Amino acid sequence: MYTLRTPAALAFVLVTVATVVVLWGRMEQAFAHRWVLAQHAADAAAQQPLGVASFQPTPAATAAPKRAPALPTVRSSPIKPVLIPTPVPPTATALPTPPPASSYQAARNAVALRGFSHMWQTWNNCGPATLAMNLSYFGSTLDQADVGAVLRHDPDDKNVSPEELVEFARSQGYQAQMRVNGSADLMRLLLSNGIPVLIETWLEPEPNDGMGHYRLLTGYDDAAQYWIGYDSYVSVNLINPNGDYQGIRMPYQETDMLWSVFNRTYLLIYTDAQAPTVAAIFGAALDEQVMWQQTLQQAEAVVKQWPNNAYGWFNLGSSRTALGDYAGAAQAFDRARQLGLPWRMLWYQFGPFQAYYAVGRAQDVVALADATLVNTKSIEELHYWRGQGLAALGQWDEARRAWQRALALNPDYAPAQAALAAAP
Repeated sequence: MYTLRTPAALAFVLVTVATVVVLWGRMEQAFAHRWVLAQHAADAAAQQPLGVASFQPTPAATAAPKRAPALPTVRSSPIKPVLIPTPVPPTATALPTPPPASSYQAARNAVALRGFSHMWQTWNNCGPATLAMNLSYFGSTLDQADVGAVLRHDPDDKNVSPEELVEFARSQGYQAQMRVNGSADLMRLLLSNGIPVLIETWLEPEPNDGMGHYRLLTGYDDAAQYWIGYDSYVSVNLINPNGDYQGIRMPYQETDMLWSVFNRTYLLIYTDAQAPTVAAIFGAALDEQVMWQQTLQQAEAVVKQWPNNAYGWFNLGSSRTALGDYAGAAQAFDRARQLGLPWRMLWYQFGPFQAYYAVGRAQDVVALADATLVNTKSIEELHYWRGQGLAALGQWDEARRAWQRALALNPDYAPAQAALAAAP
């Protein structure tokens, strides 16, 4: 038997073993990431089209409800994210009037925040994974499994909403807000003051396979025109491909296109010590009503300049819904759907259900929920809104079953709890 006769030989063996262990760990991580990619491909292959392309709205019921019409099929190739910049309307401002410069740092030409723990997501887990990465910046040791155990009660849950992520961050002692109408200038300003930003974007790795996706902005480089993002799913354009994870390069224009699909939604998570800085940066725009008014002006400018921009019309509907203009919102959503939307669009955004329900178009609520549920059964919001529509039509037994299904997927879903409790 061969024996180690010198200290040098022993050291050589120990270094070799350590190297194998590290490489094996990286191989395991890479294999898990490839498995997630394969699962997304399989999911897309099994999809059924969502009927929205030539939708004709049903007028608000004034007599006995009629049978809901079947929705026609969507175009086979959904429109791509808009390849255009979004203008700032003349009456709105991209950023609030800044307070004295001493209250925060001006935006720099480049920023690269450090101190994050990167995680490749498990199946359908980009929300918990990205939030865990965000919280790791503040010293949290929670991983995606810890966050997912609270926010994803069903393993096939396709959507963890921004509101759910915010509530979790607050439960951990952080200040957190869900906001819309983000801008590149604002992101630079926040990052320059040590505040990373979690954004919700569209992602289309393959044609007709678009999906919602969370990303964490941790820096940027104005000269090179890219954001630095911590991404739980995408592994191209790595900042440091041959070493420790330091994020990916996300080109400014492409990121803005993908971000616009979600009305430029972003999550602001920060500590109590950072609260004065945040208040100084935002000024009056920190108020939710002011934010939505500015967002409405932005959306109106977009559809005026690009009337065939489906995402612009959808964002206009979302903004009107938030401000209580449900009739105007329903018209905007109708136009967005006539132009054509991706088949997964209503897995993540539920404004059309709320607007149609509010103006008395209960049959459209049920029909749209049914059309969306063809492709997935595991989103509690869809079952909730289906129940709301059924209840408005007087079909209480079916409505209760829909709400119970929502609660089976997420026992903590408060709207379904309230609906069941109020049902006759």
